[in-house]
Order: sequence, then structure tokens, then C-alpha cells
Amino acid sequence: MPSAAEATTLDPADPWGTFQRSAFRLETLPWYRMPQEEGRMELYLSGAAKPESYNADWHDKLEAWARAGKIVQRVRVVRPPLTDYQRRQFAWAYPGNLAAGEDTRMLDGAKADELGLPNWDFWFFDDHLVRKQVYTEDGTFVGREVLPDADPAEFRRYRELALSHATVFWTYRRLTGN
Repeated sequence: MPSAAEATTLDPADPWGTFQRSAFRLETLPWYRMPQEEGRMELYLSGAAKPESYNADWHDKLEAWARAGKIVQRVRVVRPPLTDYQRRQFAWAYPGNLAAGEDTRMLDGAKADELGLPNWDFWFFDDHLVRKQVYTEDGTFVGREVLPDADPAEFRRYRELALSHATVFWTYRRLTGN
């Protein structure tokens, strides 16, 4: 449970700048189209090497949060076969995120359904702020929506279910060959 101070210092408009302990992401879509990722898929599919600065800003933030004792976790729901987008994430994004301090895990889509996890993406900050990531059907990012009436206990349960049934990224890769 967050302390009263944490509850009042977490800014819903900027949770990344104000979270105190933890940020958890449930990633559910097979493909994302984000403005900052423009051109990355084409580069990956061309067989080019990963750019040296790939996700560098995110990695710097992850490293700073880890030094401050903050935890960033992600559970990626996967439904084989992997999409080109997911293969790029596996090759270019997740290894660097892990090296920078993010706890990244994979969860089979059928298991996510069985567990009753939401089929939409969200971030859950400091055990009380839920921020839904809003996308169109084709994965185009539309925006973020703070869910002020969300029950934190329900999202703690989602997080714990997802984390406890997911497989650590490196183990998942070894077991599946992805």
C-alpha cells in the first residue's frame, strides 16, 4: 500500500517523474505504432544492425530508477507465432531494457485469458495509479487515460497474477527459440 505521502506526490499527469517505488506494464497488443518508432520496423526488416542509440533515453531512465531503488516491470502477452513487431522487440528492445534494470517477462496469451487479465495495456504506478494506454485496433497510439476509479487492489492482483505466471525473458527465449 502506498503511504499518504506517496499518494499525494504521484502526479497523474507525469507519473514517470514522480513515482516513488514501482511501475508495472501489461503489454497485450501484437503490434504497436508509435510516432517515435517511425522507421524502426523498416530498418529491422531490412536486416540492418540495431542502431547504437536504440532506446538510449529509456535505458538512461531505467538505470537512474534502478539506482534510486525503483522497480520497473513489464509483462508482455504473446500469442505465437510472434509478429514482426514482437521479433524486433525481442531482438532490439527487451535485451537492452533488461540490461538497464527492467524486469521483463513473457506470458502466453491463453494463460492471460485463463487468468482473467485485461486485454488492454496499462501502467500501474506505486500500487495505486492506473494509466490505460489507448490504441486503435491496428496498434496506433491514441493517448493515455488515468483511471481514477480503478480499484488498486484489483490491479495489484493483475500484476501479481501476471508476474507469477510469466516467464523471465531470457528463459522464454531459450525455451521457445524466439
